Amino acid sequence: MNMTERLNRTADSFQMMHIAPPILVLANAWDAASARVFEGAGARAIGTTSAGIAAVLGYPDGQKVPRELMLEAIARIAGTVDVPVTADVEAGYGPRAEDVAETTRLVIEAGAVGINLEDASGNPAQPLFEVEEQIERIRAAREAAEQAGVRIVINARTDFFLAEIGPPAERLNAAVSRANAYRRAGADCLFVPGVADLATIGTLVRDICGPVNVLASRGTPAVRDLEQIGVARLSVGSGIMRGALALARDAAHELFDQGSYGTFLEKAISYGEVNELMRKRQSSVPVGRISAAHSGSGSK
Repeated sequence: MNMTERLNRTADSFQMMHIAPPILVLANAWDAASARVFEGAGARAIGTTSAGIAAVLGYPDGQKVPRELMLEAIARIAGTVDVPVTADVEAGYGPRAEDVAETTRLVIEAGAVGINLEDASGNPAQPLFEVEEQIERIRAAREAAEQAGVRIVINARTDFFLAEIGPPAERLNAAVSRANAYRRAGADCLFVPGVADLATIGTLVRDICGPVNVLASRGTPAVRDLEQIGVARLSVGSGIMRGALALARDAAHELFDQGSYGTFLEKAISYGEVNELMRKRQSSVPVGRISAAHSGSGSK
């Protein structure tokens, strides 16, 4: 089986996971080790977190990390697990449809079978891309995947709630309208982060003509409740990564302030377990080639 056939088999499996129930629960990895931990815990698929990867690489979130570095991290994650991987590529690492197409092609080259593509523009004067502009960007991603011969899952995200765009009373209708437009443009799943109210989530599920993805945050209903109302996919974003950083911070304070070690020793997995976790499978993706061939392109 060649690479394209293998990716398509994985992509088809990932696509089927969006037919709820059961709900697809994604823990978002920030490196190969976290991806292996999640796979070992029973994850059916792995998402990446742009914020987590950016932080590991020394950048803030928001397309500040050079694209080639993000793609190298995605390749390491995809090459370390056996389950499908979907890549958070923020807004596609460039405003143009051509930028999104190139990023999509590189994601497939890295071994991932899905992308998150958001409509946040990064421009305070116009926080979201215009609807028609975002539609063209989604279509470009789909066309790039078709040209590569891989049926990737496009998770189109709209940030009306997360970025608090416009009057609160208008956000629900605006998000639904955008999500349905993105679905018609070729998106497979529609991501509306920033919503925790069960009734509002239920309206999104009812009114959006496709699988709905929500983000776990404070106040988000339990997985079983989301599944009961028809949510197809739940992501944790950078939440687990930030929880890991909080543990590191607390352990450091205990170490430096009290001179004791309980915080990290009580929670730490063994040295042998870490080595065994990473011994299972080494990356088979030529990550160095991604950086070398595309350095400087799409960087911000």
